[in-house]
Amino acid sequence: MEETPEPLLTVSGLAVAFGATEVVHGIDLSVGRGERVAVVGQSGSGKSTLVAALLGLLPGTGHVTAGSIRLGDEELTGRPERAWRGLRGGRIGLVPQDPGTNLNPSMKVGAQIADALVAGGMRGAAVRERVVALMEEAGIPDAARRAGQYPHEFSGGMRQRVLIAIALARGPELLIADEPTSALDVTVQRRILDHLESLVTAHRTSLLFVTHDLGLAADRADRVVVMYDGHVVETGPAAAILRNPQHDYTKRLIAAAPSLARDIEPLRPAGAEDPILVVEDLVKDYRLRGQRGESVRAADHVSFSVERGTTTAVVGESGSGKSTVAKIVLGLEEPTSGRALIDGRSISTGTRAERRDLRRRVQPVFQDPYASLDPSYTVEQLVAEPLDIFRVGGRAERRRRVRELLDHVALPSGVAARRPHELSGGQRQRVAIARALALSPELVICDEAVSALDVLVQDQILRLLADLQRDLGLSYLFITHDLAVVRQIAHKVVVMQKGKVVEHGPVDQIFTSPTSDYTADLLEAIPGAALAG
Repeated sequence: MEETPEPLLTVSGLAVAFGATEVVHGIDLSVGRGERVAVVGQSGSGKSTLVAALLGLLPGTGHVTAGSIRLGDEELTGRPERAWRGLRGGRIGLVPQDPGTNLNPSMKVGAQIADALVAGGMRGAAVRERVVALMEEAGIPDAARRAGQYPHEFSGGMRQRVLIAIALARGPELLIADEPTSALDVTVQRRILDHLESLVTAHRTSLLFVTHDLGLAADRADRVVVMYDGHVVETGPAAAILRNPQHDYTKRLIAAAPSLARDIEPLRPAGAEDPILVVEDLVKDYRLRGQRGESVRAADHVSFSVERGTTTAVVGESGSGKSTVAKIVLGLEEPTSGRALIDGRSISTGTRAERRDLRRRVQPVFQDPYASLDPSYTVEQLVAEPLDIFRVGGRAERRRRVRELLDHVALPSGVAARRPHELSGGQRQRVAIARALALSPELVICDEAVSALDVLVQDQILRLLADLQRDLGLSYLFITHDLAVVRQIAHKVVVMQKGKVVEHGPVDQIFTSPTSDYTADLLEAIPGAALAG
């Protein structure tokens, strides 16, 4: 029988309220010394509020109304802010979700790591030496030189390593990782988590891993705590929870998690051999600013097609050229050479009227609906905007069309008067899809359209896209780094690496018999093999 580790963090009956409204209800959980515990749940389940309470960082009117948080023998609830400052960074470290917003863009990364050390009392030359050592431990090459660089000079994965170095700077007993890899590609995610795990093991640090991704929980945690609507609904060993869930919500999470098993069988229509999009020998070079004559090749002789009424997925890591190809197809970038043809017509040549007509037939759905929807517009104004621009119908006709589009994406007509901030992430993405459908396009470009969504909402949006394809005969070019999502929705796959197509073919062929080592590595990096079986 496996020995239960001595508890480091013990949370008992914790309740948190904002003003008079309780949002976290009677939470019980523990993390043993050296143990890895995953807190899992969809957006709005209370995970981030729990993390804020554990760090004494509840915003605004947030406050603990009941219960206890103990770190070792020390009670944390009710402590003054001065006492919390000694705990944060010292005994409890945090790796936050988004390095883009959690690193100061105007400070060199070495100085930001040094701040954590100075806060712990370190001074002089020892700070510089320790900064370099921490960066090397976090897996950042050429650390002495890179300590003098700014965050924008680092990739997303390397920025995340800087946050890990900051979190571990003062040797905390407990490390809280709050969605630390949700914005990263699967291969980068695997490298970051492998490295984080090795550091946690080497220092015997306890890890509380907060995620909406059950696959990551399956791969990385000793125990799983499932949260729903501010409650803990299930807890236990990771393998037991994932193989034999007891609570209906846990069962729904597992059923919705994308895996290599295909749950949504995409329809292949008659006449699907007719291509709506042909990409021929596409090349795109970007000149490097400040370096005369030098350029970087983002797309390197890319060729593929999208058959009418089908979905072609373009997959690969960040920097593989996926989004560059999408921008060229949308007419947002001009190719250096080669061409993208919609029904045999190039979107980058022809008269202004011809290009306008092609743009009407090709519409995008972007990754972040909150960024792509004007926050000052109502939903009705957002969905009607393409109709206004192309002068389709009169005011009454446009209003009827908006109601029809909202019905298509399963949104109640009452949301028409709301603004984006009044909607959930899934509802915002449905509005983005409705707007993309306003002009009755034939081809929809989905650029990472579900990567920012939790698994339940992601599953709903993927099923919606499949239903719309069946009902409206839509063709999709689906840009993503997530092969598990591709398995659910695509007919064909194009795998890109460093601007080149390394493999393409029917989805079943690519998933069962990949010919490229890179494709095999992408498949192997998909978290949650336990969920597939």
